Amino acid sequence: MQRRSKLVIAVATVALAALGGIAVSAQDKYTLKSPDGIAFSDFRGYEDWAVVSSARTDEVLKVIVADPTMIAAYKAGIPGNGQPFPDGAKIAKLQWKPTKSTEAPFVVDVPDVFSQAFVMEKDSKRFLQSGGWGYALFNFDAASETFAADPSPANCGHACHVAVKAKDHIFHPYQKR
Repeated sequence: MQRRSKLVIAVATVALAALGGIAVSAQDKYTLKSPDGIAFSDFRGYEDWAVVSSARTDEVLKVIVADPTMIAAYKAGIPGNGQPFPDGAKIAKLQWKPTKSTEAPFVVDVPDVFSQAFVMEKDSKRFLQSGGWGYALFNFDAASETFAADPSPANCGHACHVAVKAKDHIFHPYQKR
């Protein structure tokens, strides 16, 4: 009986160690920081933020989402009323590679493989040189299901957003629904 108990304990210990190893090896994306110091943890909960807009290039489908501070600012008329977004506002472009739907009875592209989260946060003191916005790009590797901060400064970043300076550097308007 004692031998059987030791065997059960040994098997249980190995099983718990294996499960613990899986749990430990799962990535905590919120520990990542961009080269410019933008923390992914600043965007915690972005998966549930409200949709602002969508966009499409030849390479990616994008869904633009914003935190409650940014959504409230949009609803108050910013940036159309000439006011800037408030410090603390955050927005993210979630990007997928497209694929043709095999289920829809019409031709439509749908998201396939998630590829990137391009994030922006407003802090007029911290990001004075870039119009008050901090930019970061977090790439997603589908094979390993992990994120990594892009090693270069955000690929679009401030230079790209200068074209919409009059709209507080934001391309996407809050779409009417």
